[in-house]
Amino acid sequence: MSDTPEYVKNLKKESVVQSVINCLTDAMRNKQLKPGDRIPPEPDLALSMGVARSSVREAIKILSYLGVLESKRSEGTFVCDGFKESMIDPMIYGIILNQDSFENLMELREMTETGIMRLAILKYDESEGRALEQLLERMKSVIHCGENTVDNFFQVDNEFHDMISLMGKNPLADKISRVVRTLTYAMRYETVATMINSGRGEELLAAHSQLYETLKNRNLCNLQQTVRDSYFGEALHSDGDETHNA
Repeated sequence: MSDTPEYVKNLKKESVVQSVINCLTDAMRNKQLKPGDRIPPEPDLALSMGVARSSVREAIKILSYLGVLESKRSEGTFVCDGFKESMIDPMIYGIILNQDSFENLMELREMTETGIMRLAILKYDESEGRALEQLLERMKSVIHCGENTVDNFFQVDNEFHDMISLMGKNPLADKISRVVRTLTYAMRYETVATMINSGRGEELLAAHSQLYETLKNRNLCNLQQTVRDSYFGEALHSDGDETHNA
């Protein structure tokens, strides 16, 4: 690209994928990108932002998953023009275009996940507990097999937390939990990638094992701390340097 779009200059020092997402959604909120606009091709965006093309691709995939962007074969990727039936929920679109601070989002996530865990403990069912244990075993297999580890682990990680949400047997709480997990998709993925790629996969397993044992033993003591510990002490960031949690 000969001219760098103004919104690219606003790229922040945080998770690379989350930075790209924020850069694009900031541009939408500021009307620099409007519904129906075509965004630059992946290679051009990556070059302008000074990031890897894979990071741009992942960000576009997430925004497409949210229903914010849509890809048209042989034409490119465009800002969605209005709501689509395939969108997860208009609520998500509204939140992502009116982003609040990272700290507020993390507080919401911690509050939501602690509440979901409490419901799941109070309504614990042995058969559901066994299903959760099977997911934990799948996580162990992924860590120990070593093939496509990050993507495979992240997939099972989502199934694990979705199962806990279902164990709460409250459709409204489950809906809110899924919305929050969708909004934190990029940061959660990056944490899994960082932990596994740095050889800390066993710590990921230990964190999920602790959540499982807490549920199995119906332990309501220090529940908020148990949830917070599963974030590896990285729930907050400062000075624009964002850290993440799984």
